[in-house]
Amino acid sequence: MLLPREFVTYLSRQIVRRLVPATFETATPDRVAELVNTLISDELDAEDKLNDEVREKLEEYSEYMRREGISYQDMFRKAKNALIQQKKIVRASGRDTGDSMKLSRDKITDISHKLIVLMKKSRDVRFKRDQNDVRLEVVKVFTEILQLEEKSDRASRDKVRSMKKDIPEGSEEWDILQKRFYTEELKKYGIHPEK
Repeated sequence: MLLPREFVTYLSRQIVRRLVPATFETATPDRVAELVNTLISDELDAEDKLNDEVREKLEEYSEYMRREGISYQDMFRKAKNALIQQKKIVRASGRDTGDSMKLSRDKITDISHKLIVLMKKSRDVRFKRDQNDVRLEVVKVFTEILQLEEKSDRASRDKVRSMKKDIPEGSEEWDILQKRFYTEELKKYGIHPEK
């Protein structure tokens, strides 16, 4: 998943916390936060499933790609783009679309639309403003938090790279250190994903 599950839970709670009571009302903010969490997680899981599907397809063509000298990355990108168009999925990864954040602007907008539909159907939510105004507030909060997450991620990676000992990226030691530094960086911004 592009974002750690704990961070998605934090993000969901923050969206609800920052929008209540000015934008919408709810007597059950925890239940609404769980709805938001489920929607965002499902949307991010869809891209993971798509990536798995592409990998499975490419296994069938590994011999052909080797014989023709086609790189796995190029074929993966082409196959994924074809499936995205076929299934009409909004690409989640921002880095694939040139966005600086992990999630693309298009994906954030798509999630905000789906979230408004979900909230509108929920008996736990009553909008105090126009639906599009609420959706734009969701996008604003989502983007602000993701920008802080991106800064934290970048800083944590830079810390691991700057260590005297050369630690190969992707190794177990790298992952452990990066996660620790990532949590520390998030806390600097007042973000505590475990809460």
